[in-house]
Amino acid sequence: MSKKVLVLAGDGIGPEIVAEAVKVLKALQDQGAIDIVLEEGLVGGAAYDACGDPLPEETLAAAKSADAVLLGAVGGPKWEPLPIAKRPEKGLLGLRSGLGLFANLRPAVLYPQLIDASTLKPEVVSGLDLMIVRELTGDIYFGQPRGVETLPSGERRGVNTMVYTESEIERILRVAFELARKRRHRLCSVDKANVLECTELWREVATRLSADYPDVELSHMYVDNAAMQLVRAPKQFDVMVTGNLFGDILSDCAAMLTGSIGMLPSASLNERGQGMYEPIHGSAPDIAGRGVANPIATILSVAMMLRHSLAAPDAASCVETAVARVLDEGLRTADIMTPGMRQVGTAEMGDAIVAALGQSD
Repeated sequence: MSKKVLVLAGDGIGPEIVAEAVKVLKALQDQGAIDIVLEEGLVGGAAYDACGDPLPEETLAAAKSADAVLLGAVGGPKWEPLPIAKRPEKGLLGLRSGLGLFANLRPAVLYPQLIDASTLKPEVVSGLDLMIVRELTGDIYFGQPRGVETLPSGERRGVNTMVYTESEIERILRVAFELARKRRHRLCSVDKANVLECTELWREVATRLSADYPDVELSHMYVDNAAMQLVRAPKQFDVMVTGNLFGDILSDCAAMLTGSIGMLPSASLNERGQGMYEPIHGSAPDIAGRGVANPIATILSVAMMLRHSLAAPDAASCVETAVARVLDEGLRTADIMTPGMRQVGTAEMGDAIVAALGQSD
């Protein structure tokens, strides 16, 4: 039976990078590696422009009925003057909440071909392979109360609430423990338990759950130290797990260890294995329409989709191998360009990866 994939290109460079990822999916379909049906929808600024809502009801309904969602990026300065409820990012948050996508997996892997693209010394990042597990539907992004209020004195005050229930913490921690079991059996739980009661509870739950996973070595680290350690000695980490806010920041930090944020995919999963897959970078409006964006993070997001939601691990491996082959050939988009390599644009990189899919080992 065919699997349904909803394609949401979004804003900025979203349509450009998603187009290349769709090429990959169609190539795999033509090769008989997968059986999928693609459907398109609107989200973010594009949806607001079309119908006045960053997440139209029909888009959310289509997402709920899909086996997986492929997302480009949302947002841009064009929509920043809008009320917060109408901004493109609300469409993204609405998808996460509406689909119950609580577990965000963000791998940071440094391809050996890109060792010179990282700003860190080769000996610091060579062989880097870590996974950041970010809780995605709680924390300060969703907590209530929130907003900007006017005090009796006339002064305005901004309010956001960091909040987690014990069950929410346990749910994401179990995902992280299970992932660590499939990797190198080390899990670092990141919090700020010395000053935030919310994350003090997080640490207590992590410690309690560790008894269920005696084969996984659990450690704890404050988020400020974790940020420093990611730059100082990132290979000490295997799996890191943390809340929504800290995970947002740390995963972007980890992205630069790999040479470019344009290399990092992500998967956001619910309890049924349904997922939304997207590059972790933004819409990059400054380069939109120029055909220079790196599509590799989006294409690697397709690989994650094949593995986690479409039950096609062999096809996922083919995509990852194709990316490595193209990097071996010396093709680079501007963000990962180094001396001696050949710079290509978005479409040329996508075409090269599609061509590499058909190569035999």
